Amino acid sequence: MPAAEAPAPTAPRCNCRAVEFLESSIGKKIMVALAGLFLCVFLLTHLAGNLILFLGGPAFDRYAQMLESNPLLPLAEGGLVVLFLIHIALAVRARLANMAARPVAYQVYKGKDARTPGSSTMALTGTLVLVFIIIHVATIKFQVGGAKGPDLFGHVTGWFHNPLYAGFYVVALIGVGLHLSHGVQSAFQTLGLNHPRYTPMIKALGAAFAILIALGFLSIPVYFGFIVHAPATPPNGAAMPSGPIGGAQ
Repeated sequence: MPAAEAPAPTAPRCNCRAVEFLESSIGKKIMVALAGLFLCVFLLTHLAGNLILFLGGPAFDRYAQMLESNPLLPLAEGGLVVLFLIHIALAVRARLANMAARPVAYQVYKGKDARTPGSSTMALTGTLVLVFIIIHVATIKFQVGGAKGPDLFGHVTGWFHNPLYAGFYVVALIGVGLHLSHGVQSAFQTLGLNHPRYTPMIKALGAAFAILIALGFLSIPVYFGFIVHAPATPPNGAAMPSGPIGGAQ
């Protein structure tokens, strides 16, 4: 009688509940929500700093120098990169998992609680925001396409003197507003803060936050791109050189 074959070895299973939770569908959604809310806090502080542009070059350059001299800045920037990657990667995974689980879309109710422009364009606006962040970091932080120098105010406002660049910013920031209009209230709902009494207030606060962020950031390219037409000048009064796409740098 032939000897019974030994069972094939199986891969060890992780019994860590935290890992199992994070690999679950709800775990991924919670991570997306938390990362998104932390990014909302960053957007608020970033907007407050950017609005210093309206105080003029010396004030904005002092603010920029204060940030650059902070030894914790690299750690903060690294944390932001991690948050962005977590938010994007898990959001994409969750969407792909939902599409695989139900390739045929649900019928959408057309009543008062039907999908909003923000909820129905999350993938589109999310992609637009990603492209916007890449271009923003390349041109403003790393000054791609312009000479590096101490006059950050002239560099930032100089880019906005190009109508194509300023126009792209306007479109992208409208996308940011749409993304936030659904993302904020969806994040709170994912975290379990969903109650007939409080949900309308959370939705209203989420919409107000989205409008505040979008209009606040929009005011910068609109003002420096379409209202103020004089080229930016550095503190010594010399004219800024022309940029590669026609705007002052």
